[in-house]
Amino acid sequence: MLLSRQETEFYLKDLETPIGKAINLTLASLVLISSGIFVAETYNIPDSMRFKLNLADTAIVIIFAVEYSLRLWSAENKIKYIFSFYSIIDLMAILPFFIGMVDISFIRLLRWFRILRLIRFIDRKFLFASISTEDGMIFARILFTLFAIVFIYSGLIYQVEHQVNPENYGTFLDAFYFSVVTMTTVGFGDVVPISELGRLLTVLMIFTGIALIPWQVGDLIKRVVKTANQVETVCSGCGLTFHDVDAGFCKRCGTKLPSRRVD
Repeated sequence: MLLSRQETEFYLKDLETPIGKAINLTLASLVLISSGIFVAETYNIPDSMRFKLNLADTAIVIIFAVEYSLRLWSAENKIKYIFSFYSIIDLMAILPFFIGMVDISFIRLLRWFRILRLIRFIDRKFLFASISTEDGMIFARILFTLFAIVFIYSGLIYQVEHQVNPENYGTFLDAFYFSVVTMTTVGFGDVVPISELGRLLTVLMIFTGIALIPWQVGDLIKRVVKTANQVETVCSGCGLTFHDVDAGFCKRCGTKLPSRRVD
């Protein structure tokens, strides 16, 4: 049975129905698997295993390409979709494979940005469905932001430094160690990039952390201050824990809140 454009668009965005959940959970899993393949390829593995990993990554890229085509086909405003944030991230997930076919090796750096596709599910509270409070969601986003920054820059720095400095950047873990030490400002100095591009990436990594983390921490602080002026009343509809003192209905789902006893 062929789906209409409206139905296709709905299921690609839906996180409530069984079909929508299955589709998006599969896509999120493929993002994690493909990122794991990138990490595994930095190690000295048998050629047969490397060949299987390449086949698996090729299959995943083809699935992502079909998904992107379906999202574009089903979008009501295609121009708006093409230049949207999620569309750009989706393109970055598939372009390195297709452009790499013409031997533009540096384009493979974009592969490490594929992890950003998970933002679509985090914003929709798909991966953290068990977290019911807003401050918990913000904290989860902060942790994901830290992980994404370290993961992406570790991959980029490994890709750049491995050829010129294999002793210090032999595997992804070496680059990951350097990124964590740099982001936490510990700075042991035992592993440092020697190429100009590697040093530039290090500076960009620090600036990215400075730009994104305080902004999200600020949101968390505002939530904590706001929560201090709220009372704990669990919504029977969505499970939201805290509400304003005079709230009669849940601000998230509209369910009538249980009456509170005033001592």
